[in-house]
Amino acid sequence: MKLRIIVTLKPGVLDPQGKAIEHALGSLGFAGIESVRAGKLFELDVADDTSDEAIDAMCRQLLANTVIEKYRVEKAA
Repeated sequence: MKLRIIVTLKPGVLDPQGKAIEHALGSLGFAGIESVRAGKLFELDVADDTSDEAIDAMCRQLLANTVIEKYRVEKAA
């Protein structure tokens, strides 16, 4: 089974990387950029019988810092 784990900062958490990207886009002449939030994407191939609980544990224990980040799991068909 293929998984995509999308990790983003929780609302209200400062994002210096996103601000740097926002500034760089403006410096390159791209207009209309109002806000940028940076995140992470993990693509995993796991056994088909991997439980949702195991996937959730992987995210909480390693892939996301749940104090400041949230994550979303997408299962590919």
